[in-house]
Parts: sequence; structure tokens; C-alpha cells
Amino acid sequence: MAAAVSAAVSLPSSKSSSLPSRTNSIVAPERISLKKVPLYYRNVYGSGKMVSVRAQVTTEAPAKVEKESKKMEEGVVVNKFKPKTPYIGRCLLNTKITGDDAPGETWHMVFSTEGEVPYREGQSIGVIADGVDKNGKPHKLRLYSIASSALGDFGDSKTVSLCVKRLVYTNEKGELVMGVCSNFLCDLKPGAEVKITGPVGKEMLMPKDPNATIIMLATGTGIAPFRSFLWKMFFEKHDDYKFNGLAWLFLGVPTSSSLLYKEEFEKMKEKAPENFRVDFAVSREQTNEKGEKMYIQTRMAQYAEELWELLKKDNTYVYMCGLKGMEKGIDDIMVSLAAKDGIDWVEYKRQLKKAEQWNVEVY
Repeated sequence: MAAAVSAAVSLPSSKSSSLPSRTNSIVAPERISLKKVPLYYRNVYGSGKMVSVRAQVTTEAPAKVEKESKKMEEGVVVNKFKPKTPYIGRCLLNTKITGDDAPGETWHMVFSTEGEVPYREGQSIGVIADGVDKNGKPHKLRLYSIASSALGDFGDSKTVSLCVKRLVYTNEKGELVMGVCSNFLCDLKPGAEVKITGPVGKEMLMPKDPNATIIMLATGTGIAPFRSFLWKMFFEKHDDYKFNGLAWLFLGVPTSSSLLYKEEFEKMKEKAPENFRVDFAVSREQTNEKGEKMYIQTRMAQYAEELWELLKKDNTYVYMCGLKGMEKGIDDIMVSLAAKDGIDWVEYKRQLKKAEQWNVEVY
């Protein structure tokens, strides 16, 4: 416990001994102010004379200094709706956004909220599929990154959108396995009810700085939070926010027929060519100059020096969402770049995370 002591000492003057009056103040460095407390008097001896010491002492604990977030956290709501009391929304729209020849289906869906689920860009919601599991209990919720801005696709703050890939695979026994919640969502018809929980999450909230450089790295449906960012930046008008920085999106998918929201991003590029860059990595169709498949880290490597220079700046923020393997590939690029400047990438990334400049949500 920190303490602050302020003592005023007065010695009587005499012909044989004359000392100037002085005040000594000892204050713990983290203290800012003293709290008024009763005065205490104590007799002490100095130079053979008794003197009276008046001391004001406080053992008040230092005030905690709250770290101010660089993100848009003010007014953010979390866990308004719990699994036992979910919000019941309705499906307004559900459309497949991948081509017929794409390896897997991805759907974009819009649910009504009537403004009762006040989410922010970068948050997630939970969905509880209808029916029961093999034990006769309600299905557990599944979390999905929100794919719409806080205003929603219709601009009235009364909807929420998701980007969901239908999970279908063959297990090691040769059995066809269908993901419960993803198939429930992809099969929804307009008008169907949906149990929604949340919203949750603060890791992926947008930075406050409208002049920031925001680098977004996504694989597949990991594009969801970045669509929400980009709609706010380039498709909407806000009295308290106008984006003047650089938004740079890297999106990795297996085939060109798997590219998500491509037309929207092209419109954004036309609208704000100085503020928006987009690079696609299509692994089964593109290669680099070495003939290597074009994964997201392969595409980023083509801009490695430029990206590293941006990462040295205090107003650059990196957001990563999608498959977990992407993170290691990006680390591999950055290790060598940092080493050229004599920097340990692992430690530097730790500092970036602490400063809220490196944000990861992978699965």
C-alpha cells in the first residue's frame, strides 16, 4: 500500500543554536494528491533539544490508472441475450454467394433484430440451431462473426448479417458428416425463426483513429468482420466518423468462384482508390514467380517490405480472421523482415498485441 507523508518541523531559535525552518515532503511517485486526515503530533529530540513534529499521514491506496483502449469500445454491449433467454429473430434473406463449381457453399443471410441486438463492427453473435442433440438436449450455440456494419445491410440498425459456410465432410469411417448449425443456417427460408445470443467480443473492434492504416487478413468466411469494417468506412456516412486512412484487405480462397463479396469490394475500390487496396490469393488457380501456390501469406510476401514499414508505425493495426494455419505463414514472413532490422519478431508482435495493434481471431 502506498503512503504519502508530509512533515512540518519547527525548531525554536536560541543564541547558541539557530536553525532555519524547513518543510520536508516525501511522496510515493505513484501518488497524485493527498487525502485530508487528522494531524498527529509527536515529540522527538534533535541536537539535544526537544522539538514538536506535526505529521500528516495517509495510507490511501494509489488510484488505478485505467488503460484507454485504442478501439471503439465506448458503449459496446456484450451478452445481452443468453442461451436460456435468446432473442428470436427472423430470417429476411438467405442467398448463396459462391459459384456452383466452388468447393463448398457459402451463404449470406440477414436476420431481423428490431434494434434489440445492439452490436458493433467486429463483434459476434451466437446461434442455437432448432431441434435437440443425440442426448435429447438443445443444441449448443455456435458463434459467428457478424458480417454487417452496426447499421446493418438495410441501414436501419434493425438487422444483423452472417456469412456462413456449409460444413459437410466425410469422416475417417467414410461417413458423411453435416455440421448441425451451419446446415441449419444455410437451409433457412425467409420468415423462419432464429435463436440469437450475444453480442460478444471486443478483440476485433475497429480502431478509433479515422486516419489509421488497417491491414485485414482473411481466409474464406473470415472475411465477415472486415465486410462490416469496410461498409462503415466506404458505404456509409457518419457524423462522428469519416475514414481517411488506408484499408488494405488480403482475402484467401481456393478458387475464383469462392471469392466472397468481390463486387462490393470492387465498388469500394472505385469509390476510394486512395484509401482502399484489395489483394486476392486464389490458391488453386494462382502461383507466384517461384511457381508456389498463392496462399494469403504468399500474396503478402510480394509486399513484404512495404508491410514491414507500415508495421513500424504507431497507427497501423493488423486484423486476422480465418483458418489458424494462416498465422504461422505470416509469422514466417515477418521473422526474417524483423531480423534485418535487428528486431525479435516474437517480442515485437507481443508489443503490438499489447498496444492493440495485432488482433487475431482464428479457428
